[in-house]
Amino acid sequence: MRTEHVRIEGVDFLTTLTLAGPIGLLALHGGVEGGTAELATEVATRTGATLLTFTQPLGPPTHIPSTRMSECPPLHTFAAHVSLTISLHGHNRGSTPRTIYVGGSNRPAARALATALSRWAPEFLPLTTLSEIPNPLRGLHPDNPVNRTKDGGVQLELPVLARTSHAAPTHPEIPPEEIVEALTAGVRSLMERAEQR
Repeated sequence: MRTEHVRIEGVDFLTTLTLAGPIGLLALHGGVEGGTAELATEVATRTGATLLTFTQPLGPPTHIPSTRMSECPPLHTFAAHVSLTISLHGHNRGSTPRTIYVGGSNRPAARALATALSRWAPEFLPLTTLSEIPNPLRGLHPDNPVNRTKDGGVQLELPVLARTSHAAPTHPEIPPEEIVEALTAGVRSLMERAEQR
């Protein structure tokens, strides 16, 4: 595990990078989108995936769009190491409190993760039809870090109920076990596919 301080657009981040398997779990907005870094960490621990999280240890949380975060050393190292990225984000859309938007450029991988979510966390709705995903949540921009690895990636936009087990924020956040199990199963499936190629 390697930690590094980086500064992006005047905001200080602490990055934590663990190089491991060919699938990479990424949480660009840990602390801003509560529970995403904790969820990525837990799934990576259970699967042996590579992990990169960003947190903001000082000052009020600032949300910098993913497309403006690509040019930093930890992300370059991460992208050079993994073949497929799974990027965890949070949405706060009150009209869809149990919908998980499954975007990103690798649509077969997106469908595989959606299948795992449907099986292991049936109380949530994973949505993979891009035309039904709000445009800002589709994760298709070529400058988005989720798409900068060899096989592209999957952007998961998770509602609050899928990121934390508590109504009020806690530190650290504790992701719901059913979501951890679902993503663990999905990542293992993707790792098996990668090994068979």
